[in-house]
Amino acid sequence: MGLFKTNPFGHILFIKKWLIRILGAITHRRFRGFNELQIEGSEIIKDLPDTNVLFISNHQTYFADVVAMFHVFNASLSGRTDSIKNVGYLWNPKLNIYYVAAKETMKAGLLPKILAYVGSVSIERTWRSEGKDVQRQVKMSDISNIGKALDDGWVITFPQGTTTPFKPIRKGTAHIIKRYKPIVVPIVIDGFRRSFDKKGLRIKKKNILQSMEIKAPLDIDYDNESTDDIVKRIEYAIEQHPSFLKVISEKELKAQLDLDKLREW
Repeated sequence: MGLFKTNPFGHILFIKKWLIRILGAITHRRFRGFNELQIEGSEIIKDLPDTNVLFISNHQTYFADVVAMFHVFNASLSGRTDSIKNVGYLWNPKLNIYYVAAKETMKAGLLPKILAYVGSVSIERTWRSEGKDVQRQVKMSDISNIGKALDDGWVITFPQGTTTPFKPIRKGTAHIIKRYKPIVVPIVIDGFRRSFDKKGLRIKKKNILQSMEIKAPLDIDYDNESTDDIVKRIEYAIEQHPSFLKVISEKELKAQLDLDKLREW
């Protein structure tokens, strides 16, 4: 790698690699120490192509969700299955992983700006700004930047656009899927809301069992399925349809029981 080689967004890869290494080392104990991250399905990761993969997930904190995915993805690519044991997997991280985030969030302080350099595709939200509901047109440059990121690698997006559970899926994600035809991999996370503050920077509670389930890619008919069809499929895939309310409650109870058994052992 040339010392000043950049990605399509002008970020120097050498700097990005060291940021991932340092931030990864700092955050590792948040998912394997203070709290435990239970992973399922990470074998799917290593079989994915190097580009044009879109991960869709429910959202619980601004940053901890994405950081955990960086850990899991790189651990899987280094040969680990459902484990992030030994942070050495971040010595040669995958540098073309991006995540979609609100522009105002990524500008709010030094740390968010550093995290943005690691891989943010920052967009202007069309429905909310500075804590207020708004209505504005989608910026085509934002859509193009997501396409640029897909052309270069993998993109993580949270199609609800909020950390509040069971909110509607934004149609923008469905439009991106129809336009760029990526491989779409659903992820379901839990426990992050209990572990961290809303930003995902401060540990709120220790000894919480977090979970991340990586599901098989969706089989999408890009040409014939409507955006509404895709929205509905996303809603079920990331378990944010209202019918999952009872299932989520049962999962939370099981997760706590599993953690109690682990402590006893």
